[in-house]
Amino acid sequence: MNSISSVTFDSHAIRNPHRPFSSRRFYLARNLVVCSAKPVAPPPTKLAAADTSAARIGSLSQVSGVLGCQWGDEGKGKLVDVLGQHFEIVARCQGGANAGHTIYNAEGKKFALHLVPSGILNEDTLCVIGNGVVVHLPGLFKEIDGLESSGVSCQGRILVSDRVHLLFDFHQVVDGLREAELAKSFIGTTKRGIGPCYSSKVNRNGIRVGDLRQMDTFPQKLDVILSDVALRFKDFSYGPDVLREEVEKYKRYTERLEPFIADTVHVMNEAITQKRKILVEGGQATMLDIDFGTYPFVTSSSPSAGGICTGLGIAPRVIGDLIGVVKAYTTRVGSGPFPTEILGSGGDLLRFAGQEFGTTTGRPRRCGWLDIVALKYSCQINGFSSLNLTKLDVLSDLEEIQLGISYKLDDGTLIKSFPSDLRLLEQLKVEYEVLPGWKSDISSVRNYSDLPKAARQYVERVEELVGVPIHYIGVGPGRDALIYK
Repeated sequence: MNSISSVTFDSHAIRNPHRPFSSRRFYLARNLVVCSAKPVAPPPTKLAAADTSAARIGSLSQVSGVLGCQWGDEGKGKLVDVLGQHFEIVARCQGGANAGHTIYNAEGKKFALHLVPSGILNEDTLCVIGNGVVVHLPGLFKEIDGLESSGVSCQGRILVSDRVHLLFDFHQVVDGLREAELAKSFIGTTKRGIGPCYSSKVNRNGIRVGDLRQMDTFPQKLDVILSDVALRFKDFSYGPDVLREEVEKYKRYTERLEPFIADTVHVMNEAITQKRKILVEGGQATMLDIDFGTYPFVTSSSPSAGGICTGLGIAPRVIGDLIGVVKAYTTRVGSGPFPTEILGSGGDLLRFAGQEFGTTTGRPRRCGWLDIVALKYSCQINGFSSLNLTKLDVLSDLEEIQLGISYKLDDGTLIKSFPSDLRLLEQLKVEYEVLPGWKSDISSVRNYSDLPKAARQYVERVEELVGVPIHYIGVGPGRDALIYK
């Protein structure tokens, strides 16, 4: 394929809910621009899938990480689950139960994880919840009970940092109250209390897991936070009985949590010294990063590479390969700008084909074309050594597929990077390249060379535009539905 059609149009144009997805190319034809692309290289020599996977996994660094490239929900849990079989430790470094990682065991049974690292299904893997995570103990225990009832042993296999900040039920209440205050400008949080908990941490009145070992001072610390919340929100009911009940509840939780508590900074650094293999699992994704995402429509932690060091207490120099996980299209949940979003029947088609409903909340996800500008920005921030392109199979029924390759102003001025200005993001125009679809089921393909030519062209064009190799390609939800390139 020697040339690819390129289309420029206003970012709102594709959001026309009355225009059928299949006819969209005719609507755009009036602004058609032709741009050249390099000829696609011939497919590589066919290798056995097992040989390719062994080579890819075997070459990963002692400390490697899996991070999201977009607005979350890219399928990080599956890759962590697969790679975790070859690592001794899988560690979470940030976020809380707002993360939703769906994985499947060897029998195809589905597990939805929120706090427990996705390496838990591999019985020889130690799972670490690092200091950068915020933990709701009732939620953690519910998750552990669910795993145990399904035959997954957790005893002695999960460590919780003594520096982890505790997320209380009242943090979840505050989350809902804050969203109600924001009205039409709401963030679109999961209402799991993540933001309010991180706020307590930054306000320096938060309570950490280690504080549970000092029950003589715990009630006073809890009273400080609850009194502060009661002053802030008139609808928040607080009194001595509330405090008493909460303290008694956490006395019981402490007894159960004690076997899981550890100085995980020491554990992680000892493991590094002993040359044990460590895989870091990120929650959320770079475009939701508190510093680099579409602020304020972001999460409250750092899901990008920097969060690994601050969330686990390990040095930057020990981190090796970082794998970025990106869908073959783009989704986001909640409010905020989304330049390549498709509304109407086109968005519905992707949503139902990809089953784009939140693991944590069940909310329908907003869907759109793959945003190359956002992806390149994410790759710059994180320094990914490779990418995992997930859900390529979801695009299989489309006649044509578009890639959002650049942003432009009304006057045609090219925007060189992903802008921080939300108003600009809402107003810019997106330039698209149109590629042919492959119109065939690829869910059973396991060798890259067996993919249809058009599917390989899509993968290789993304690599070319972003400048990062795609080493893993997801073609279905199961553990084995993964192509190693």
